[in-house]
Amino acid sequence: MDIRKIKKLIEMLQESDLNEIEVSQGEESVRISRGNNIVSTQIPLSNNPIQVSEIGEDEIQQELSGNQIKSPIVGTFYRRPNPEKAAFINVGDVIEVGDVVCIVEAMKMMNEIKSEYSGKVVSIIAEDGQPVEFDQTLIIIE
Repeated sequence: MDIRKIKKLIEMLQESDLNEIEVSQGEESVRISRGNNIVSTQIPLSNNPIQVSEIGEDEIQQELSGNQIKSPIVGTFYRRPNPEKAAFINVGDVIEVGDVVCIVEAMKMMNEIKSEYSGKVVSIIAEDGQPVEFDQTLIIIE
């Protein structure tokens, strides 16, 4: 399971009244508990699951340092204007204030999201074609 998906799950847990969340996808599973601030991911190799990683909340917050471009609305995140075109931005690109960085589709309306920051794109957290929440971090600019 991708670290970005795990970060999203942590954010969802923090914003809800739940104390624990568990998600399985194929042979991978993740359980996040609010009590101990540890995320554990298990991916079975052969028939015996092994512990792959443990990530504390502080470590994830360190990864999110920098200027965060957040979703202003609930919708679907798109990195490109249409499937045949190139992505608006890629990790490592240098962008300026006002550059379009992505689209969030909401109620059949395509909303261009423009950068409020100038700098280098260090991380694109949201995944193309996936739903995003209001105020969810989409992109990190350094």
